[in-house]
Amino acid sequence: MDHLVSPSLLAADFTNLEKDVTIVNSSEADWLHLDIMDGVFVPNISFGFPVIEAVKKITAKPLDVHLMIVDPDRYLERFCAAGADNLTVQYEACTHLNRTVTEIRNLGMKASVALNPHTPVLLLKNILPYLDMVLIMTVNPGFGAQSFIIESYNKIAELRKMIDEGGYNVLIEVDGGIDTKNAAKLINSGVNVLVAGNSVFSSPDPVKTIHRLKNLT
Repeated sequence: MDHLVSPSLLAADFTNLEKDVTIVNSSEADWLHLDIMDGVFVPNISFGFPVIEAVKKITAKPLDVHLMIVDPDRYLERFCAAGADNLTVQYEACTHLNRTVTEIRNLGMKASVALNPHTPVLLLKNILPYLDMVLIMTVNPGFGAQSFIIESYNKIAELRKMIDEGGYNVLIEVDGGIDTKNAAKLINSGVNVLVAGNSVFSSPDPVKTIHRLKNLT
């Protein structure tokens, strides 16, 4: 499978989201990534249901929604109704993870679990059969434009081995400090999905940057 690119709306121009969504629509991006922050699980607040619903109306891409919130189970149905196609919950925020990801799938969404930089991938061993994707956070979650944590390569390699040895059909997604300089190495390390925010929307030509992320050499 060719790798996917999911531009992160967190780095877009919040005064004119429609413009940046339209840019993504016209690009080779596969998904549109939305980070939902509650100011509790992470020290930042982003956007909620009204923004997701508005974006859903104008995007041509599936919505790749990442919940960085406490008690995500309360809102699974609402995120589905708002338009999420992929729904990612944080491992650290879920008390009954199997129940959570099963409900996400039952609602018709793809189920994903995200790991913070300090969380070992071995903890996912018994949940991998129930997942569609694992998101490795390559920065500490909460803010954009952070530097990539170099130790993430070891986590990616370990997770890739777990998935391959188990024969699971599970994608690996990475988010945080992703750009055209490290993207090829990440793909070669076993990553399937690149989330890129600042490197896309702060570039002079976001469509060209997305093209470069999709067509790595």
